[in-house]
Amino acid sequence: MSILDKHGVIERNASYLLIGSLIVVCIGGIVEVAPLFYFQNTIEKVEGMRPYTPLELAGRDIYIREGCYGCHSQMIRPFRDEVERYGHYSLAAESMYDHSFQWGSKRTGPDLARVGGRYSNEWQVQHLNDPRSVVPESIMPSYAFLGTASLDYSNIASNLQANAYVGVPYSPEMIAAAQADLLAQATPDADTADVAARYPKAVFGDFDGDSRHVTEMDALVAYLQMLGTLVDFDTYDAKANFR
Repeated sequence: MSILDKHGVIERNASYLLIGSLIVVCIGGIVEVAPLFYFQNTIEKVEGMRPYTPLELAGRDIYIREGCYGCHSQMIRPFRDEVERYGHYSLAAESMYDHSFQWGSKRTGPDLARVGGRYSNEWQVQHLNDPRSVVPESIMPSYAFLGTASLDYSNIASNLQANAYVGVPYSPEMIAAAQADLLAQATPDADTADVAARYPKAVFGDFDGDSRHVTEMDALVAYLQMLGTLVDFDTYDAKANFR
């Protein structure tokens, strides 16, 4: 019996075909997955990446709580139309401290991977208070209540500790200073030297325009204002081209 005849037997017998398919799939899976166990890290480390500040982390939790990921992605694909509109394509390292990541699967609104620093704090607050006042065609609901909701940061140190358990490099010093760092980042004229040393490129200030207390609006705007700002892509592209 020739090889082609044997192949015909497999094609005409559903049980043989199923078993053969499973064997091929298993071999292919092992070939692709097994090598990954020999890498300590499959994500290329990129200069500039750091963990979120306590205030940014609190803002990220609010972003998730309010379902912002349902309409906004945070992943720019390496296609010319996306890069021209949103900026440099997303790197895996930019999500290495996200639990869970905010890549998204739908864009009712624009991608937010590079929104940090693109607009002022005042614009961000106005957009959250009354989206159509700055983007007339927007269908986003108002989040004005964030400006009157005091931020509960009593458990922020525990939040950093939980992230440290899953690999985010928060040091004991960062965890111990979590509440103080959060308040310093959102308080005008505060001493921010220690926070800036722990979290380079952190944005400081009174984000919501009300310095009387720290609100959920402060936290969310602080988070939005750092998105896509940590990596110097001029330096990154130069190194990538050199390699």
